[in-house]
Amino acid sequence: ERTEELLSVCRLCPRFCGVNRLEGERGFCGAGRLARVAAVSVHPGEEPPISGTRGSGTIFFSHCNMKCLFCQNYPISQYGNGREMDTETLTGEMLRLRKRGVHNVNFVTPTPHAPQMMEAVFLAREKGFDLPVVYNTNGYDALETLAALDGVVDIYLPDAKYISAELADTASATPDYALHNDAAISEMVRQVGFLSLGADGTAARGVLVRHLVLPGRVGETEAVLARLAEKHGPDLPLSLMGQYFPAWRAAASDGFGRKVTRKEYDRTIEAASRLGFRNVFIQEI
Repeated sequence: ERTEELLSVCRLCPRFCGVNRLEGERGFCGAGRLARVAAVSVHPGEEPPISGTRGSGTIFFSHCNMKCLFCQNYPISQYGNGREMDTETLTGEMLRLRKRGVHNVNFVTPTPHAPQMMEAVFLAREKGFDLPVVYNTNGYDALETLAALDGVVDIYLPDAKYISAELADTASATPDYALHNDAAISEMVRQVGFLSLGADGTAARGVLVRHLVLPGRVGETEAVLARLAEKHGPDLPLSLMGQYFPAWRAAASDGFGRKVTRKEYDRTIEAASRLGFRNVFIQEI
């Protein structure tokens, strides 16, 4: 019943489209009644507490409630490539990943499919599923949706992309991103706290915030990190990602057509250090 309620007037993200997905209406993201899944795999490339030694069991949803011009997964996020799955099928994928020995099941871009994800998690737990559930999100989430996920999600992996409304609009068609992202991360922290590790060194519960560094915009990164420090303090776990490359429409967009330089990435690491962050994951670029 809760799933039908959430899909009948879709307000899962801050776009609040209000469409009736049960009747085939589509909003900004293009998602429908059933979950659409682009890929299911064992992923070794997440942060060490997430991938561990046996990998993270990723279920990569299609569709997205943002429109990042540099999206590396645009055939999935923007064109909806993938196959529809009902609750039983999605649950089956979770149980198969568990049998493969993964540390967790990691739902990627889950916001448009949060109700279907919840149904699958409930059913999987009835069938003995006992791994942490990871909500791997762009961070543009509605508080009502997050409230429904309280007790369902163990680990939140939200992005914190922007402070600037102008940049958020230009790059992702989401000018109110910072306002809603700020509230969303606060709610996630309220639910599960900061990332905590189990006996094997992998994440059991908590929040790890990710930030993708953009070319020529170190100042934006510094502003994002300063806001996170102000709101949550230096113990908030961070992942600074330097793997940007000009995918999809970025190559033809002014200021987005190159990779991040080593110097730019080092400056973001220095900014995190100046702000006192104690738990920062960094990459080789």
